[in-house]
Amino acid sequence: MRWLDALLGRSRPARPDLDALFALPSAAVTLEAATGFAPAGLGSVCFRSPEGGAFARLRGDIEALLADAAVERSDDSYGYTWLLARRPAGDLGALVTDLHAVNSSLEGAGFGPALLCSVVVFTGPGDRRLALVYLYKQGTFYPFAPLPGERRDNPLELQVRGVLTGELPVEADLSRWFPLWGAPGL
Repeated sequence: MRWLDALLGRSRPARPDLDALFALPSAAVTLEAATGFAPAGLGSVCFRSPEGGAFARLRGDIEALLADAAVERSDDSYGYTWLLARRPAGDLGALVTDLHAVNSSLEGAGFGPALLCSVVVFTGPGDRRLALVYLYKQGTFYPFAPLPGERRDNPLELQVRGVLTGELPVEADLSRWFPLWGAPGL
């Protein structure tokens, strides 16, 4: 059917590659050298929380996986659940491993379609915040740089895109760079 899809102009969605998260530690070195933004030790996974006993057991398993990390659970006004993991700022590798474990557990239990994104927070000059957001369904990253008053620092976001283009799969469609106002850790 690929030839029919090509003929009709349809494309297949990118398959999520959760292992792309493991590229973050080396990308963080490049990001810090170019912009001064360093890992803050905060990362989160956002998903639509399904109901039922199977998910309740899985949530217990996930919390057991992250037993040595400080984890906070919160729900937003859109019906999504956020799991925020805290690690020492210098231990981005462990934080990425935590996020990967949560994503893989949800995906392996059949809840992959409920995953929205994973977020890793960075701090920069003047206590500024920057997030690198991994879009699960796209398999790509994008930067989100919030400013006070629910504004975005678009020049910084575009600068970060340029810095990380060779390091991470960066989302090319800017309309998918949605703001994460009120996301835990930001």
